[in-house]
Amino acid sequence: MKEGNARQKKVSFFGHFGQGNFGNESTLQACLYHVRRLLPDAEFTCICSGPEAAAKSHNVAVIPASGWVLKPLWLRGNPLSRFLRKIIIGIPGELYRGFKAFCTLRGMDLLIIPGTGLLTDAYGSSPWGPCNLFKWSLMAKLCGCKLVFVSVGAGPIYSVLGRYFVKSSLSFANFRSYRDNSTVEYLKSIGFETNNDRVYPDLAFSLPETVIRLPDNKPKRRTVVGLGLMGHPGRYSVATPNHATYVAYLQNLVTFVSWLLGHDYDVRLLIGDNFDRPVVEEFKGLLNERSLRSDDGRIIYEPVSSVEEFLSQLAATDLVVATRFHNALLALILNKPVISITFHHKCVSLMSEIGLSKYCHDFHNLEAHRLVEQFCLLERNAGVLRPMIRQKVEGFRKVLDEQYNVMLQGL
Repeated sequence: MKEGNARQKKVSFFGHFGQGNFGNESTLQACLYHVRRLLPDAEFTCICSGPEAAAKSHNVAVIPASGWVLKPLWLRGNPLSRFLRKIIIGIPGELYRGFKAFCTLRGMDLLIIPGTGLLTDAYGSSPWGPCNLFKWSLMAKLCGCKLVFVSVGAGPIYSVLGRYFVKSSLSFANFRSYRDNSTVEYLKSIGFETNNDRVYPDLAFSLPETVIRLPDNKPKRRTVVGLGLMGHPGRYSVATPNHATYVAYLQNLVTFVSWLLGHDYDVRLLIGDNFDRPVVEEFKGLLNERSLRSDDGRIIYEPVSSVEEFLSQLAATDLVVATRFHNALLALILNKPVISITFHHKCVSLMSEIGLSKYCHDFHNLEAHRLVEQFCLLERNAGVLRPMIRQKVEGFRKVLDEQYNVMLQGL
């Protein structure tokens, strides 16, 4: 502890960490690095959904975000049983978890919420979602703990209760910023007044240079195209998802890979979340049905378990076609020209900010022949695009440095 009257500051990060999503992990890694740099003597804690993995990956004390959830078998099944469960178990359980959250945050100086898909009810409101976010935000307010939402995205939010939880949580904050203007417009559309809140880039753009400086020193006979696959985004993309759309997505990407192999490119399959691992196996099965072997060295897939490993794979590509938002973003950080298969307004906004709007392709209307045309255009323009991408990313890093200083004012 510091000498004199200044006590050691206590800072917590709250988010969906430790679950194998490389976008979320890169967000925490970037934010934690810079806050540690600015508050070197502070004590740090991570309140998250995957505490064991987060502790190992980020060398930080951890606390489970949701706590225990008790669902006895005799209270499952019919509507009456579910109602009784809410009365007998649910309400006391929520009160207990709220009390535990209050005890955790009492004496805390700062609670940082850096995105990670919290401002949506696409996956439900609880136990992980707007309800849990509301609980921790409210407890921070009651404890007098400074609450900051940093470069967050939002939407979709379908339910009245979800909108209430999201708007209330944001209203408790001492500082709010959003990662794009499309988030600002979305929040306005659900009745939240953003006032003079700021727009800053996604925090992953501020990953430490020691992490992102990964030269590719391996000799390559052919141009390598990174292809980022993603499981069906479901209600995160549209209110009524259609499985046929997902099937068409995979089939068109198989046709695209066939074209790439026939034109002397190699393909590296990429994922951005452990949830995508089964998708790769399904995709490889579809390739085999087209007699496109994935074991001859032309189609490369190596499972990864960390942001560093994922970045290393991206560094080994020349051009990237990505579906997940952070697959595209991390490729841009490494100065790779990108085509984004867009499924959410955040994807379109990212590409627009970089200056790559013409290289967006809608997930719900994916067509292999149009993707081939975009890819050929991307490759022809790659020499012009790389300096532009580098300049944009460097600009994002500078303004994010500003944000870290602004959000820590008063500590």
